[in-house]
Amino acid sequence: LTSSFAVSHSMLLNLLERPGNPFSAAQRLLNENHETRASQLQLTRKAIGIYRSLVTAGIVERLPEPDADGRTIRLKVHLQANFALNQPLSPFALASLELLDPESPTYALDVVSVIEATLEKPRQVLNAQEKKARGEAIGAMKADGVDYDQRMALLEEVTYPQPMAELLFQAFDVYRSGAPWLGDFELTPKSVVRDMYERAMNFGEYIAYYSLTRSEGILLRYLADCYKALRQTVPTEALREDLTDIIEWLGELIRQVDSSLLEEWELLAAGGRADSGTALELPPEPDSVTSNERAFRVMVRNEMFQRVKLFADEDDVALGALDGGSGWDADRWTEALDGYFGDYEDIDDGPEARGPALLIIEKVPGSWKVRQIFKDPFGNHDWGINAVIDLAASDEAGTAVVTVTSVGAP
Repeated sequence: LTSSFAVSHSMLLNLLERPGNPFSAAQRLLNENHETRASQLQLTRKAIGIYRSLVTAGIVERLPEPDADGRTIRLKVHLQANFALNQPLSPFALASLELLDPESPTYALDVVSVIEATLEKPRQVLNAQEKKARGEAIGAMKADGVDYDQRMALLEEVTYPQPMAELLFQAFDVYRSGAPWLGDFELTPKSVVRDMYERAMNFGEYIAYYSLTRSEGILLRYLADCYKALRQTVPTEALREDLTDIIEWLGELIRQVDSSLLEEWELLAAGGRADSGTALELPPEPDSVTSNERAFRVMVRNEMFQRVKLFADEDDVALGALDGGSGWDADRWTEALDGYFGDYEDIDDGPEARGPALLIIEKVPGSWKVRQIFKDPFGNHDWGINAVIDLAASDEAGTAVVTVTSVGAP
């Protein structure tokens, strides 16, 4: 048998939760194991580095005198019950949350971007995003009459989306100056979960949009890793209603595609091993997508807002492809577009336009009647999309099934 003892942020946090001197407990763990002496010394250096990163992140502080339970170190932030720092850069992510404005309409998605920047790259997904972005950039430059050589030069600057990259790199440089052991780790700003949410797409639509048919497993694993990091890293005081909605939506999206990934880490969080065959009692899983009402409400909001974004782009063809089966083909959407833009010059499809206040839901037996209100320039809120959500069909499909009934005034 070969020892595989390892040191992690979660281990040290668990030691801090126990009564007594955590340094003595850590010393005993690091020296009384079956690793070689050289490996023990290496693990000790790693533990010291993790401890310093926790101090730098403001997560723990040393006490001048032991407390009533004999602890010489205490946590400085309130952590949820399942809190864990699973990534090497998670302490940086936690510290970076303080840079965000909780009142900003993009706060929830900015938190997602901070967490995504600390995860490993899903390279196939990022390559597909870059290919898509470059294709769109070439089309736009050709339309503007940019010559070939200049197009090729400008194309070198086009890459996959990296929200908040400048702010995060600046913050990381400052943070790393006090934690030089983080030099071995790379901060990688990217947008997969955020991109999927902003585009109001479900898993299948995202796969089709970026032609990721051969990389479905990679995307699914990344989404699960992001969900786990959001659930276990973001402290309670950093949560907000819209952020909680996104986390619930992401979890239900993954569960509807493949619940085994969530079951795997929930089993580990409950104290078992995914490969041990240990039967642990976990929280009951939702029977259907509609039984998790909070997550399903976000799915409905996304489906409706996807139509708002296409409406703002005046993309009658894409709208017809979505709703042609229910009688709303491209021609019918064109009539609605002409009607709206005859009254208004523009329509807002930014973060505020997708807020819960602009989505009215009436629950009736077997379905939801919904109205997605348009955010027009004058705030009249007289135009919108009316639709019916079939709950049984949604349970069968694993996502919200929308049937548009009318577009216009109530």
